[in-house]
Amino acid sequence: MEYKLEDIETFLAVVEAGGVSAGALRLNLAKSVVSERLKRLERALGATLLHRSAQGVVPTDRGVDFYQRSRAVLEQLDAAAESVTEEEGALAGLLRIAAPMSFGARWLGPALFPLLREHPQLSVTLDLDDRRIDLLAGGYDLGIRAARVVDASLVAKRLARARVLVCASPAYLAQHGPLEALDELPRHSTIGYSLLPADRVWQFEPLRKDAEPRTVDARCRIVINNGEAMREAAIAGLGLAVLPGFVVADALRAGTLVDAAPGLRPLGQFIWALYPLSRHPSRKVRVIIEHLRKAFRDGEPWEAGPG
Repeated sequence: MEYKLEDIETFLAVVEAGGVSAGALRLNLAKSVVSERLKRLERALGATLLHRSAQGVVPTDRGVDFYQRSRAVLEQLDAAAESVTEEEGALAGLLRIAAPMSFGARWLGPALFPLLREHPQLSVTLDLDDRRIDLLAGGYDLGIRAARVVDASLVAKRLARARVLVCASPAYLAQHGPLEALDELPRHSTIGYSLLPADRVWQFEPLRKDAEPRTVDARCRIVINNGEAMREAAIAGLGLAVLPGFVVADALRAGTLVDAAPGLRPLGQFIWALYPLSRHPSRKVRVIIEHLRKAFRDGEPWEAGPG
């Protein structure tokens, strides 16, 4: 039986991504190369690992078993690589990270890249997507998420706070005025976030500590599935948007957005590092979590005010 490690890694990527095209994108390979590697692996093993259809690929019973065993073996290989370099303090092997698009591009990357320069044997797959990703099913070692609370099936390490505010362009406020009370919201145009329907109901801090959060139906004029696009819509004067500080920090500093409801406080969020309960964190995961904790704790740069 002759098979190549790269073929097994390709198979794992296709299963985790849910399709050949998505797997090819994750591996930065041509779809034809991925398809050939899968065929070569199946020939070497003498078994069909994937059911193929117009809707995508699904692992066969043998494929599921092979995936589980192979994933475990590759994690052991990563651990072995770590053990070799551990005395020198170096990190090695592959790390898969899932993070939201807006936070990942603007803040996570700049915080993470210096650490990667220090550890040339460490490889990272960084998937940026605003949708909630199943870390376990996707084969991710680490997830970064902005949320108030997180799923109990995940181990959560808090990295930083993230203030949330109602923002608008100065031109919009000059025409419509600020939001001074929640019952004024119906007279405003609003911009909503489509990936989490519950977020269309805006939530604000209670008036008393022992009270429930105040909620209001925003009845959004525009609904968008990305925070950066929401920010640009607000800059264009299309309405009020409730967005975290890490999305609007630069616009607040530049004055293209301002706090449109200084007397109202939307419920805040936290930035979390997450990994599945069933997966023991590797040394590189622990090091990166601590690195990000320090990077964000030493300033939480998106929280800086204008100017």
